Amino acid sequence: MIDFKNAAYLKLKPVPDQNFLPMIQPMFVPGETVIQSFQTIRDGVVFTTKRIFAINVQGLTGKKKDFSSLPYSKIQAFSVETAGVLDLDSELELWFSGLGKVKFEFTANCNVADICRMISERVL
Repeated sequence: MIDFKNAAYLKLKPVPDQNFLPMIQPMFVPGETVIQSFQTIRDGVVFTTKRIFAINVQGLTGKKKDFSSLPYSKIQAFSVETAGVLDLDSELELWFSGLGKVKFEFTANCNVADICRMISERVL
């Protein structure tokens, strides 16, 4: 599992869903679809209709991957920090029951308000 306390995803940017869909689609439950995908240089985060996939690409070749499934039903609270004038990134912090805090950092061009609304629709 990804060490969310020590390993931060830096500057996630929006990418086409096809970047990660072939990897995670075999793990989908009936009716699950991708909402939005984000990627750093190698790692990624995919928001689906049921959960969040955190994908950690490991090793020199990138063939080894770690998939963490974070169900919306386990989110207890979340916090969003938008980009500012000097601070050009946005942050999303999620608190999961039994896991603790998970933090994702997004580039300034990501609409974190949309992400916040999407999470709210599934949590509240």
